[in-house]
Amino acid sequence: MAARRIAAVVALAASWACTPSAGSAAASSPPSSASSGSAALPAASGVLSTLRLVNAHFMAKWPDPTIDIVGRRVWPSNIWTRAVYYEGLMGLRAVEPDAQLAASYYDYAVRWGESPSHPWQVGFGDPATVDADMHACGQTYLDLYAIDPQPVRIAQVEESIRRLIDSANTAAWWWIDAIQMAMPVFARFGVLRKDPIYFEAMHKLYTHTRDVEGGGLFDEKTGLWWRDKNFSPGEPYTRSPNGIDVYWSRGNGWVLAAFARVLEVLPADAPNRAAYVADFRALAAALLPLQREDGFWNSSLADPNHCAAAGEAGEDGPETTGTALFAYGFAWGIRSGLLDAETYGPPLVAVWNGLTRVAVRADGFLGWVQSTGAAPCTGREPLSADAVPDFEDFGVGCFLLAGSELLRLGEHGKVSLPR
Repeated sequence: MAARRIAAVVALAASWACTPSAGSAAASSPPSSASSGSAALPAASGVLSTLRLVNAHFMAKWPDPTIDIVGRRVWPSNIWTRAVYYEGLMGLRAVEPDAQLAASYYDYAVRWGESPSHPWQVGFGDPATVDADMHACGQTYLDLYAIDPQPVRIAQVEESIRRLIDSANTAAWWWIDAIQMAMPVFARFGVLRKDPIYFEAMHKLYTHTRDVEGGGLFDEKTGLWWRDKNFSPGEPYTRSPNGIDVYWSRGNGWVLAAFARVLEVLPADAPNRAAYVADFRALAAALLPLQREDGFWNSSLADPNHCAAAGEAGEDGPETTGTALFAYGFAWGIRSGLLDAETYGPPLVAVWNGLTRVAVRADGFLGWVQSTGAAPCTGREPLSADAVPDFEDFGVGCFLLAGSELLRLGEHGKVSLPR
């Protein structure tokens, strides 16, 4: 019954969605004019319909959320890429005014979580894992538990987090993506269990990533983050072919999103909250001067010609996933009062207008998504409006997070979105 309802609602959502502007349907190159990203505030109804369109396209492609993901190998459907999609889906559900659609999103997420091949499991089902990618699914498990508190929904992810805490391993988050994948899970359990041990362990893991791993993956001078020790000063020290430090857009996007998701739930009197706020603001400020005229950011933040210099022309931008994560962070920061609306509002509007005009195709396909990797220019396929990444799910999740938070921003009166 739930499967039939999901299929019917997917069709309904697609029929309700407003078609993006004609330029987005066949964009083959990024616009060069600032006017493309700096137009008026989008209408809330248009934001919602675009979110429905992009999500309906994905759900239609994956009507059964329990099946494995087949690519270079076979992956269970609860790996990090799909987990990020469900973060976005739950964000959309929270702002969805249509009860039937909201129920379909819940049904779809529950079917995924309770999948017979990995029922409410972390990653590959091993609770001893310390891999943050395997813990990412816990964010949605916790969302679903909050709606219907069945203990089975969070039992294994909590067991896995407790094992990591008890091991006293503080070096498990050796790459910055891990901050988004696992840090919000720690924060949520700290709140749920009213136990500061989760906050303490989270801070130790975060501090190692920030200050110790590779000499510290946070660059105090710029406010940006190196993806892992291969890019931070030391040996080896990877730079772009133009001799410029490599700050990966999506990696920095994960960090900005993690701050938003952690600070959203972290108590106001939590011991290290002020440090996270300071780092969030530093990263947001560092991103402002790096934004492209079309509202996007390049996949290599500090070098707009990185990929071309590496012999991979066409891959330098625009890039959707990092850009969408920055939009999510900016919108959340304005809504929470941590970022100034006058400073960050116009860049946020430019982001959304750029995404909807350039990345969203008329059928709901999301273009300009860099495939999975560990750096700009992964070399698997050039970025373009129509190129299909190796995993489509996480890009959609990032986009849904951005648009959903933009709608929340309007609802809270921080930015006035026309109806």
